[in-house]
Amino acid sequence: MSRLNPRDPLVLDTQQVARRPGTMIEVERTVEAPSGLGTDVVGVPEGSPVELQLRLESVVEGVLVSGLGRAQARGECVRCLDPVVIDLVLHLQELFAYPESAAADADEIVQVEDEFVDFEPVLRDAVVLALPLQPVCQDDCLGLCAMCGARLNDDPEHQHDQVDPRWAALGELHQND
Repeated sequence: MSRLNPRDPLVLDTQQVARRPGTMIEVERTVEAPSGLGTDVVGVPEGSPVELQLRLESVVEGVLVSGLGRAQARGECVRCLDPVVIDLVLHLQELFAYPESAAADADEIVQVEDEFVDFEPVLRDAVVLALPLQPVCQDDCLGLCAMCGARLNDDPEHQHDQVDPRWAALGELHQND
C-alpha cells in the first residue's frame, strides 16, 4: 500500500503514462501552497495559489515530470523592513524512478510508489532556489538609519552629528574658550 495520498493535489497520478515509454500527458492545476514553502525571510504564504503546468513523460527508468510553476512570495526587505512581493516563475524537472530500475539505486532519485509520485519536495526545492537570499524592496534601497531607525529612502540627506567619544575631551576644551 502506498504511503502517498492520491487526494493530495501535489501527488501526481502516473497511471496513464507509467511503463509506456514515449507516452506523455499534460497536467495543469492550481494548488494551495503547503506550509514552510520558503525561508525565514521570504516565502510563499501557506494556502496561497501555486499554478502548475506539468508534463509527465514515460521513460525507460521511470516518469519524468517537467514544467513551470508560478507563485507569489512575500517577505520583508532586509534593509528597510518594508513588505516585499516577488513573482516567482519556477522551472521544474524531476525523474521519478521505478523501484526496480537501475536509477532507483541512486540516493537522490525519488521513486514512483504504486503509480503515484509526490511532487511537493520538487516544488519546495524549486521555490527555495528561486528566492533571493536577501530580498530588497528596490535595488537601491538605502535601508534604515542605525541611530534612529528613520527610512533613508525618505530622506537621503539624513544624518546625525556624532562625536567620537575619544575626541569628546577636546570638544570640551573648545567650549571653554
